[in-house]
Amino acid sequence: MIKFIKSIIEDIDSVFGRDPAARNRMEVLFLYPHIKALIAYKIAHKLYLKKRYFLARFISNIARHRTGIEIHPGATIGKGLFIDHGMGVVIGETAVVGNNVTMFHGATLGGTGNEKGKRHPTVGDNVVIGASAKILGNIYIASGTKVGANAVVLKSTNPNSTVVGIPAEEVKKGSKIINLNEYAI
Repeated sequence: MIKFIKSIIEDIDSVFGRDPAARNRMEVLFLYPHIKALIAYKIAHKLYLKKRYFLARFISNIARHRTGIEIHPGATIGKGLFIDHGMGVVIGETAVVGNNVTMFHGATLGGTGNEKGKRHPTVGDNVVIGASAKILGNIYIASGTKVGANAVVLKSTNPNSTVVGIPAEEVKKGSKIINLNEYAI
C-alpha cells in the first residue's frame, strides 16, 4: 500500500514541471482526470496480472466513463505519465509507455487491425505526444521524440526526433532540422 501511495505522489509531482496551471498537490489529485485514470489503471493492472480479466476491465471501463481516458489494464505504464486535458486518450492492451511521457487530449496508442501478440506501440522515455496524434502498430517511439498534433505515426522513430504529418515524417533529427521543402507535394 505504501508503494502504491508513493507511486501516486510521484505521478502528481510529475505534473508540476509540465503544466504551469498546476498549483498544488490537492488540486492535481482531485481535479486532474489523468490522476484518477492512473489510480484506476494501477488497480486494474494488478488484477490483470493476476488473470482477473473481467474485474480489471470493469474497473478500467468505469475509469473511462469518469475521466474520458481509456487505459487498457494490460498496458505497461512507466513513472510520471502526464495526460494533459485527457479527454479521448486511448492506450491499448499491449502498449508500453516509458517514464516521463506527456500525452495531450485525443492521442491514441493503438493497433492497426486484428494482429495477435504485441500489436500496440512502445514509447520510450521523455516523449511528447501532441493532441489527437495517432501512433499505430507494434512500433517504437524512441526516447526524446516529439510527435506533432494530429500526426499519424506508422513507423518507428529515431531518438530526439520530431515527427509530423499524415503519415508522419521526421522533420528534426537530434538537433538537425530537416528541410521541409523536400516533403512538399
